[in-house]
Amino acid sequence: MSGRTWTKTGYIMPELTLDIIIVSAILIASLSLLITEIIAVDKTAMGIMVALAITGILSPAETISGFANPAVITVGAMFLLTHALIRTGAVGFISERILHFSKGNKTRAIILILSTVAIASAFINNTPVVVLFIPIVMGLSCECDFSPSKLLIPISYVSILAGTCTLIGTSTNIIVSDLSTQFGFEPLTMFELSRVGIPIAIIGGIFLFFISPRILPGRTAPVCEMDETKLNRYIAELIVSRNSPLIGEEHIIEHAREQLGLSVIEVFRNGNIFDPVRSLIAIKQGDIFLVKGSAEDIVLCLKKQTLELAHGEEGMAFGHGLKDDLIIELIVPPMSRLLREKLLSTKLQNDPEIKIIAIRSRRHHYSYRKIKSVKLKIGDTILVRCPREKLSKIRNSNEFIVIEDIHHSMIDTEKARMAAIIFVGVVLFASTGFADILICSLTGVFLMTLTHCLRLKDAYRSLESEVLLLIVGTIALGLAMQKTGATRLYADAFLSLFDGKNPDTVLFGVILLSSLCTHILSNNATAVLLLPIAVTTAASLGADPKPFIIGICFGASACFATPIGYQTNLLVYGPGRYRFSDYMKLGLPLNIMVVVLSALLIPFFWPFFTPI
Repeated sequence: MSGRTWTKTGYIMPELTLDIIIVSAILIASLSLLITEIIAVDKTAMGIMVALAITGILSPAETISGFANPAVITVGAMFLLTHALIRTGAVGFISERILHFSKGNKTRAIILILSTVAIASAFINNTPVVVLFIPIVMGLSCECDFSPSKLLIPISYVSILAGTCTLIGTSTNIIVSDLSTQFGFEPLTMFELSRVGIPIAIIGGIFLFFISPRILPGRTAPVCEMDETKLNRYIAELIVSRNSPLIGEEHIIEHAREQLGLSVIEVFRNGNIFDPVRSLIAIKQGDIFLVKGSAEDIVLCLKKQTLELAHGEEGMAFGHGLKDDLIIELIVPPMSRLLREKLLSTKLQNDPEIKIIAIRSRRHHYSYRKIKSVKLKIGDTILVRCPREKLSKIRNSNEFIVIEDIHHSMIDTEKARMAAIIFVGVVLFASTGFADILICSLTGVFLMTLTHCLRLKDAYRSLESEVLLLIVGTIALGLAMQKTGATRLYADAFLSLFDGKNPDTVLFGVILLSSLCTHILSNNATAVLLLPIAVTTAASLGADPKPFIIGICFGASACFATPIGYQTNLLVYGPGRYRFSDYMKLGLPLNIMVVVLSALLIPFFWPFFTPI
């Protein structure tokens, strides 16, 4: 690749052609749609390919070349392997050990959880790991008496940090490794990233362990009493009646606990959610409380007409009438088939034994009467009442996560040992270079199916087709940017900001740019779009592109300052009852730490210039 063009008067930008203008327009439109999510991500990906084909920027074969890309196949295979490990209980067994070894000690439990999440996320996709540990954290918060909101964001962050430690820790690393070979460079080895990833993960984990309890809010777990041996306490939504003595009360948490025996978790007003721990608000008529309490206390409160059942819950009873009923919270995970479906069109609504009470979507609360048009998104939390025997049906559907469900039994646990052996074999063969990671992962899936550790019919949903289609679409866009010269134009424009700067500074800029982009795009899309720019930038400097390629791996995964840039951040948003600012307060310093440490450590292991 040629360097930048200079004359006596200074730097000359490359010629701006019609093809570059068209590709830039498609890029801007794509970024806007991916950020706003006006339409589904997979539809945006298909739109990218259609636009590039119709405009003639890419040939039909080039447009769909991403479907045959080894990175896409490898990522899909890793999704299937992860599903097999979760399904057989190979990972769940570890979580059960944590429950056993914690022995009610809060500090020990937190260390064990963070360590286990980190180790698991270094080798399997971190989204199902976090899905698995959300109920564990909620359960341990009851057994060890700590607030789950102190730990849910940290497990998401630790899973992201650990994902950068190995080639298969995150799909981004696999994509970067494969795309770098298209530029003529060697693929990344299994533990090549560990030299930088492990120190950063350790430092980040220590930071989270000591700082998160000081910064994150202390929130009460809504439901702890799933064990039949415990005294049942219930979740209910109660509305402030016209003549309620609570009207005007500002210290509602203390008042409700002392006078009513109820724990107030949240206050809903006009569809907005207020945290009574943080915000002192004067109670008004029509305010809705999400409360937890014994059947006797709730019934007594209703008899006194201090509060009333909200949202038309006629026939709602507590205690002996519904002794086998539970009021539980469900989260919508990334692999749910119900994403973007209307809640009232789901099986939950059609089951006469299950009653939907309400749904919360990020910072908004919708009562039963207002959820007719609400479509489900990742991380939405649904409050339902259902018979205890329905729990197994709900959890086995894989459409929802039962937040408080930590006492469930795994499926096909007798296959756990076989699944673990196969996965360890995949890692060993890939890391020793005996076979390519693509061959190893496909072989692993094949063996999982032969040994019945994996049923493909059930596993296809774990492929996360949205993610795979997004990768294919952005690969096509990246190819178009290279073909038209847009990549070189953007690289030169970016490099012009660092005129006269050394490669260390430029590398810092590349990592910082990747981190900023991954907060508004997916990490995979960021890697695909910025890798060509990073390689071209390195060539313009006359430096080895390898440090910049590694920098993209770490920058594209450095997404800690917002809940919307990474699926795991969004998953813990509802259960932890967080605010956007919680991610900023804890994630921003962690983000800066990761970017700076990456920029300092990468050149030490991958020099810019080969010594003569």
